[in-house]
Amino acid sequence: MTPPAPELLEAARGGDEDAFRRIVEPHRRELQAHAYRMLGSVHDSEDAIQDALLRAWRGLPRFDGRSSLRAWLYKIATNTCLDVIGRRQRRWLPIDHVAAADPHDGVGRPLVESVWIEPYPDVMFGLADGYAAPEARYELRESVELAFIAALQHLPATQRAVLILREVLGFSAQEAADTLETTVASVNSALQRARKTIDERLPDRSQQETLRALGDERLREIVEGYMDAMQRGDVEAVVAMLAKDAAWSMPPLATWFQGHDPIAVFLANGPLSGAWRWRRLAASANGQPAVAAYTWRDDEQCFRPFALDVLSIRGDRIEQVTAFIARSDEPRPHEEFASYPDHALDDAKVVAVFERFGLPDRLD
Repeated sequence: MTPPAPELLEAARGGDEDAFRRIVEPHRRELQAHAYRMLGSVHDSEDAIQDALLRAWRGLPRFDGRSSLRAWLYKIATNTCLDVIGRRQRRWLPIDHVAAADPHDGVGRPLVESVWIEPYPDVMFGLADGYAAPEARYELRESVELAFIAALQHLPATQRAVLILREVLGFSAQEAADTLETTVASVNSALQRARKTIDERLPDRSQQETLRALGDERLREIVEGYMDAMQRGDVEAVVAMLAKDAAWSMPPLATWFQGHDPIAVFLANGPLSGAWRWRRLAASANGQPAVAAYTWRDDEQCFRPFALDVLSIRGDRIEQVTAFIARSDEPRPHEEFASYPDHALDDAKVVAVFERFGLPDRLD
């Protein structure tokens, strides 16, 4: 990326807010993605980048130019994220948090929303193809896939930062050490441990590799077939599209189901029971195909957001459906969550799970 003009940087150092905005704006989207990788939450990443840019504004008069502006901003953003991690609990996907459930026991209650990983709106924030640098190990799109983000959350904070800086952004060991104010030896040690954990948790093939192997036409067939079968309420057709060990989770619900029979029971007694009218739109999240589900609301006479189903694919089968639900999770008897589509919308979740993805908040 071209460095800012010296006169623009000097103006920003002198307190020109417009000049500051112009020199940091080209970096905002990549910093946002960086914070999301670190934190697993779009909401937390937005807050962290706001805080980081405020720190950058206050610290700009002390920026001596020995590193690039980009590297300096990454240092501030990374350390801001480390501060956030130190103040809150780790985020998860349900499949990493509890064991698979028996569908005859119902769907249970939601857990506190802040424990869950959030979907990443790659369309709104933008996500380049390819690698950030020749030295990077992971593609930029691979680095926001749900499986990758979930694996990152299992790393201690410093290991997480080191792996992202070295393997996603392509920083040298010295640059990573400068960012974290530590030694090259410490960075190399942290990277070795982080690689072991990540390699154990990631699937053999990334979603990007799988999607390229499928091709656009076959992927479109899978997504449209899923939407059609769900729309018709055809449980057998949906299950036939799933891998035998497929998982179906629904944050903020902790409950999730695994395998054809349990998922079929859940679908037949839940979303495909015929109790609700649905509409669906194709979407994208975390560099993966997704489907937005809306339910009919008699009180509003329109379809309103219910969940964003993010699809993970293995071969030509769906191996995971992660349905991010946009309804209220306020405490109530657990049996009432069997009729979750009837619950009130959560406005903040509608923004986080639909509007940020360019999806409408109602369908006629």
